[in-house]
Amino acid sequence: MSGNAAALTMSQAIGLRRADAAPEPAPSWRDRLALLDLVPDLGDNIGSGEWWRGLATLTLLCAAAISTFPGVKPLELPAPALDAADFTEARAQMIVPLAFGGDTGRHMAATDAVRPLAQTPERPQIELTATLGAGDSFARVLERSGVGSDDAQALASQVASAVPLTDIAPGTRIDLILGRRAARTMPRPVDALAMRARFDLRIEMERIDGRLVMRRIPIAVDATPLRIRGRVGDSLYRSARAAGASPETIQAYLRVIGRQLSVASDIRASDEFDIIVDHRRAETGESETGKLLYAGLVRGGKPKLSMIEWNVDGRLQWFEASGAGEQRSGLVRPTNGRITSPFGMRRHPILGYVRMHRGIDMGGGYGGPVFAVTDGVVQIAGRTGGYGNYVKLSHGGGLGTGYGHMSRIAVRPGQHVSRGQVIGYIGSSGLSTGPHLHYEVYRNGVAINPLSVAFVTRARLEGKALADFRARIRQLTAITPGAALAPVAVKSVEGPQLGSLADVASKRVGEGI
Repeated sequence: MSGNAAALTMSQAIGLRRADAAPEPAPSWRDRLALLDLVPDLGDNIGSGEWWRGLATLTLLCAAAISTFPGVKPLELPAPALDAADFTEARAQMIVPLAFGGDTGRHMAATDAVRPLAQTPERPQIELTATLGAGDSFARVLERSGVGSDDAQALASQVASAVPLTDIAPGTRIDLILGRRAARTMPRPVDALAMRARFDLRIEMERIDGRLVMRRIPIAVDATPLRIRGRVGDSLYRSARAAGASPETIQAYLRVIGRQLSVASDIRASDEFDIIVDHRRAETGESETGKLLYAGLVRGGKPKLSMIEWNVDGRLQWFEASGAGEQRSGLVRPTNGRITSPFGMRRHPILGYVRMHRGIDMGGGYGGPVFAVTDGVVQIAGRTGGYGNYVKLSHGGGLGTGYGHMSRIAVRPGQHVSRGQVIGYIGSSGLSTGPHLHYEVYRNGVAINPLSVAFVTRARLEGKALADFRARIRQLTAITPGAALAPVAVKSVEGPQLGSLADVASKRVGEGI
C-alpha cells in the first residue's frame, strides 16, 4: 500500500497541476515570427510542410530579384585626348616604322647597342626647286639654294646671255641638281639646271666635262587673240563668265563701255557682248590671257559700240569705230581752296572803287599748286599788269581760262598742257592783298562766270591715224569667236633635248645613299 501511495504522490507531483495555479499566456506574433524558420535547409525533410514553405520563400525572392534587375550596361570611360604636339611626341617614342619619326626628327632614345659614327657619308647629288620672288635677284635665289656665290654669279651671267634677267617673271621655278663637293666646307657645284625663262623659251643646263653647257629650247606659241561673244541675258557679268571671260577681263570691258553708255539702263537683255583679249597658248599646253583689246556691243545683228585702245601722242586712249575718243566732261578745280570772292561787280580792295570782277578768287596757302582745268595750249605765261604772274590757256572752240597772282609759273608759252596738270603755284603777285588764285573763263575773248561753264573734251582721229585705227578694228573683228582655243598643229622644236632633271640624275648618279 505504501508503494502505491508513493507512486500516486509522484504522479500528482509531476503530471498534475495544482487546481489553484494560473494558466500560461498564449505566445505573441513576435514570438511566433522569431520561432519561424524562413530559410530552412532544403536538403532536409524533403516533402515536409517546412520544406515546401522554404521552397516558396526561395521562389519569391528569385522573382523579386528578376523583376527589379536593371540590366547590364558597360561603363564608358573617355579616352585621353592628345593635342598635335603631344601626339607627335608620343608617336616618335612608339615602336613603329622609322618613317613615323623621320618627319619630325624625333626618335626613340639610343640604347647601349648604338655607336655613333665618326663621320656620316653625304649624298652624291641633291635635287631641289627654287622659286624666284618678286624683286628678287636670280643669283641670290641660287645662293639661298646652296650654290656658291661665284658659281651663282656665273650662272646668272650665262642665263642673261639668253634672256634678260628682268624678263624672268616672279614665281618662276628653277629646278636644280647639286653635285658632290670636294670638301664639307665647300658649296656643292651645279650639275644641272632647268627653268621656263620665258613663255616661249626654256633653258636647260648640264655639266659636261667639268663645265655647264646651256641649251635654249624655243617653245612654239600661238598668239591668236581670244574672242568671247554671247547674249547679255539677265546679267552681262554672269553671261560673260559662263562664256569663259575672266573676272578681270569683264571688269575692264565694263569700265570701257561705261564711258560711252549706261551699263544699267542702255544695255538690253537681247544685246550681245563682244570681247577680244590678248591670248597666248604654248605647245606645252600652258596659256595666258592678257589685256583687253576690243570692247563691242551688238544689237539686232549690227555693232552698236566698237572700241579699241589707240596711242595718240604717246598716250593710250579708247576710241570708237568713228575715231572719237573718250569723252571727259566737267572741270578740274584750279586749286583746292574755297571761293572767297564771286564773279560780278564789287568794290576793289586796293583801288577802293566799284568795278567789274571778271573772275572768282579762291583762297589757298602760299605755294599751293594751280591746275589746268582741261586740256589746252599756253597763250600767255608771265608778268601781266595787275594780275601779277599770269597764265592764259586756250582750249579751242573760243574758250579760254586765266590764272592770276601766282607766285611761280610752271609752264611756257606754246606748251600743250593736260587736264589736271600743274601750271603754277599760288601767290600774291600784282594787285593782291594776300595769297590767293584769281581764276577767269573767256568765251570768244569775253569774260564769263566760271561757275556757269562745264568743259567737254573728246579726242578725234583723222587722216592716216584714222585709217590705221579702222584697219585694226577690221583685223580684230575678223577673228572667229573661240578660235584661239581650237586645236592647232604646232611644229615641234627639233634639236638636242636635255630632258627632265630626273633623267639627268639617273644618268650621272652612281651608288648613292
